[in-house]
Amino acid sequence: MGCCDTPKPRKSYDGKDIHETVREGYARIAETGILSTATAPKGGGCCGGVSADELAKQIGYSADEIRALPEGANMGLSCGNPTAIANLKPGQVVVDLGSGGGFDVFLAGPKVGPTGRVIGVDMTPEMLGKARRNTAKYRERTGLDNVEFRLGEIEHLPLADASVDVVISNCVINLSPDKPAVWREIARVLKPGGHVVASDMALLRPLPASVAQMMEALVGCVAGAVPLEEYRSMVVAAGLADTVLTPKPEYVASLTDVQDPLFQEIAKALPKGTTAADFITSVDVTARRPGAR
Repeated sequence: MGCCDTPKPRKSYDGKDIHETVREGYARIAETGILSTATAPKGGGCCGGVSADELAKQIGYSADEIRALPEGANMGLSCGNPTAIANLKPGQVVVDLGSGGGFDVFLAGPKVGPTGRVIGVDMTPEMLGKARRNTAKYRERTGLDNVEFRLGEIEHLPLADASVDVVISNCVINLSPDKPAVWREIARVLKPGGHVVASDMALLRPLPASVAQMMEALVGCVAGAVPLEEYRSMVVAAGLADTVLTPKPEYVASLTDVQDPLFQEIAKALPKGTTAADFITSVDVTARRPGAR
């Protein structure tokens, strides 16, 4: 999940400003763990009343997985656990879209083993620097040299056609100003028969304009979300098959329960008698590129 405060809103909301705002916000997270001292979290995670480790446990990561990570790889930016359902196998090439500090990359590495490869792609240099510094700790802990991190935007992946067995992503695609392009890129880089597992955010009903225009809500993975059926249509239009969307409403409900600062702000702008969970949900998205391996 993105964090709970952003720089002051820009006058425009076009694609360039979205990219710049997201990049600025996540650079600050990489450097400080928070976006602003004005809403610095009390729980140790990026988003308020729950720590990054506790949030990871709530969405399906095991205590052993969390303990095995290099320090600082988990920044509380997840809204699901794609590595748990990706069925990763030794020898596969995996790419993580929006890899941040390397959280899911470092968990996927041991699953694909010494003959596999995990590539993290992120557009924020500060995040890449953090992940690359953590790589030495990963190698020391696992004895594996099978992960790397590349600078790039997920709308233009720095990967060859049909070069990847599995694409994973965790609460990132909603941040893109051109989500159909992201899904076309996923289809392009997947090998025939390869598959994608993405944890993301989607809308159950339209957001009030006051929320949809909040830059806090954009970087916080809310304002950029699209309706579930629109999401499904994007995946299918990219040429992927066997598309399944599985809503996970408990994620948003848990952040509301712990009075996450972002969701407290969103609550103020919602119609009386509603909560964020009435409008937005975490969702697991799975699909595959048609064809035989």
